[in-house]
Amino acid sequence: MRRELEADHLTLVRRGVYARAADLASLTRAEQKIIVRARALALVAHSRPVFCSITAAALHGLPCLRDDGKLHVLTGHGRPGAPADVVRHGGLLEGGTEEVHGLLRTPLARTVADVARNETREVALSVADAAFRVRAFEPPGAYDDDAAARFRDEALRWAALTTRNRRTAERIVRLADGRAHLPGESVSRLRLLDLGFAAPSLQVPVAGPHGGTFWVDFGLDDVAAWGEFDGKGKYRDLAEAAGRSPYEVVEREKQREDWIRGTTNRRFARWGWDDIRDAATLGRRLHAFGVTPPR
Repeated sequence: MRRELEADHLTLVRRGVYARAADLASLTRAEQKIIVRARALALVAHSRPVFCSITAAALHGLPCLRDDGKLHVLTGHGRPGAPADVVRHGGLLEGGTEEVHGLLRTPLARTVADVARNETREVALSVADAAFRVRAFEPPGAYDDDAAARFRDEALRWAALTTRNRRTAERIVRLADGRAHLPGESVSRLRLLDLGFAAPSLQVPVAGPHGGTFWVDFGLDDVAAWGEFDGKGKYRDLAEAAGRSPYEVVEREKQREDWIRGTTNRRFARWGWDDIRDAATLGRRLHAFGVTPPR
């Protein structure tokens, strides 16, 4: 074991728990790394931990924009000591827990409410949007408003069980929309609202040629414009999924954009992660496309 560690073939995850270094190096998303640490804690804990908040979000398969290296577990009213990397949250254990691959987590609606209380707006809305997407969205564009309303009520009931950051949690839950496809779209929506745009339409269908349909990320209806968030790996991922070269995908995207702009007579703006660091940065990007907020 010592030789494997010295040769960097193994990595210590936590005391007594190791993983192959190559396996850990292949994990690129924050939620993947959180799950590995949660599994390691469960292996050595004296009692089975119930994971909550952002850790439970990772176990639900929801996107986690940040990973501070902490694990969040639910405990009763007593708060015994815990390792430095474990944050214990007091609260009701009633309401049920769910088991996935041997790990205990809080239910989806409670997880959304907890994350909305404890995390930044950007992290909280990304998690909430993804949870609503699980419950109410059916590709390519069907959205079950009734299912979304039921899930919203369920999350709001969990948010109402404590006064700490209750209003913040309620704002996030009411804003959540499962039509947002990626965390970048969730953060973009926050920035658009901060800039003064009306709540944008999400995943808007536009009639394409030959009876097809194009889907646009944002309909900025109050200024008659379209908006599209381009993630870092968008064109590579599209190329791999379609079995085409990135050049072909970019050319098709250009033709799609030209069609949408020409048939709707609306301006079309694109932006990426670097443009949504804050509202002012996105505002400058939109202004370059001739899109400005109405107020």
